[in-house]
Amino acid sequence: MSGRTLIAGIGNVFLGDDGFGVEAVRRLSASGTPLPDGVETADIGIRGVHLAYRLLDGYDTLVLVDATARGAEPGTLYLIDAAGPDAEPVAPQGAVLDGHHMSPDAVLALLGTLCAGTGAIPPRQIWVVGCEPACLDEGIGLSAPVAAAVPQAVRMVLDLVHRPGRVPIETDPGVATT
Repeated sequence: MSGRTLIAGIGNVFLGDDGFGVEAVRRLSASGTPLPDGVETADIGIRGVHLAYRLLDGYDTLVLVDATARGAEPGTLYLIDAAGPDAEPVAPQGAVLDGHHMSPDAVLALLGTLCAGTGAIPPRQIWVVGCEPACLDEGIGLSAPVAAAVPQAVRMVLDLVHRPGRVPIETDPGVATT
């Protein structure tokens, strides 16, 4: 494993399944599973601007854990290579500095702008471990299918940071890899 890695839990715990990323990273941190040297976890929540600035400190790999609506059954996990050759260009949606609308795409777009202005280098590898939400309404707590997906998401993150090159060799059924 080379370079620094940041595992960032993204989401709003007051909007049901949007708190998936925060819960998964909390569970990872509480598990006591040792992480390789140079790997850090962070509960980012809705502080996307903070995340973009933190990444200027020099990370080789970023693993974002977040609710990711793509139309599958609730609880479906996704592993998305956000910096790979097939990754779509990142463009911000709406006001970039609006802290309540800092999706991973907006964070990465802001990071690109900050790197261009400062000469910093963005992470070489960017993974998103996403989970299809069932409910994003106001309320605290994850729906049953999303809560059930948290342990598998933690395993996916651990697989990413423990394997050379951080590419999972196999994924479980029900995990879409893009």
